[in-house]
Amino acid sequence: MTAQDKIKQTVETNDVVLYMKGTKTMPQCGFSSRVAGVLNFMGVDYTDVNVLADEEIRSGIKEYSDWPTIPQLYVKGEFVGGCDIITEMTLSGELDQLFDTKGVTYDKDAAEKIREANA
Repeated sequence: MTAQDKIKQTVETNDVVLYMKGTKTMPQCGFSSRVAGVLNFMGVDYTDVNVLADEEIRSGIKEYSDWPTIPQLYVKGEFVGGCDIITEMTLSGELDQLFDTKGVTYDKDAAEKIREANA
């Protein structure tokens, strides 16, 4: 199975996937830490993929999404974005709307607290 096949299978069989440097409990880069922190705080059930553990996946994910940086968030098989986009979407409420539309469970109060803290 190629890296592209593994990535495709992972994003299609999990509702929310974060390709990141490190893991959700031990991020190894500030950008990955920020996105994992948002998802963790909002109580989103997601699969984390540590790109540092597999060079083929690390380079393959950039090809798969045609996006040059990591982290990368996928929701219901769809590429959403990296750190800046997820931060922007969280603060604007767009991430809540995406989760609502896609049927992803999250803590709405926690999402609101993030916005209040960054107002």
